[in-house]
Amino acid sequence: QVQLVESGGGLVQPGGSLRLSCAASGSFFSINSMGWYRQAPGKQRELVATITSGGRPDYADSVKGRFTISRDNAKNTVYLQMNSLKPEDTAVYYCNAELLLIATLRWDNDYWGQGTQVTVSS
Repeated sequence: QVQLVESGGGLVQPGGSLRLSCAASGSFFSINSMGWYRQAPGKQRELVATITSGGRPDYADSVKGRFTISRDNAKNTVYLQMNSLKPEDTAVYYCNAELLLIATLRWDNDYWGQGTQVTVSS
């Protein structure tokens, strides 16, 4: 069994900041890429940012310069620091990880957290 547990969402005013965390636990040997996605009401889930096991980040154009993704490999945790938040950042944020599973000895990238709500509003 594998779990991705997110935390850190909430309500913030425009221009404010939030930091999301996502910790992976369970039956896997290793983690490759980790990432954050978001889904706003009535819209499709979209990529926000990803980070490789070596720490190389990649961002959606809409969040470049405002969001920073990082990870702590020793803690199997990925973070998303969100600054200068805008109302259009309002969404449920999901973390994702590519895991080398103990049960199958295969990489699987279909593991998601339960989601954490981020609401940007005055």
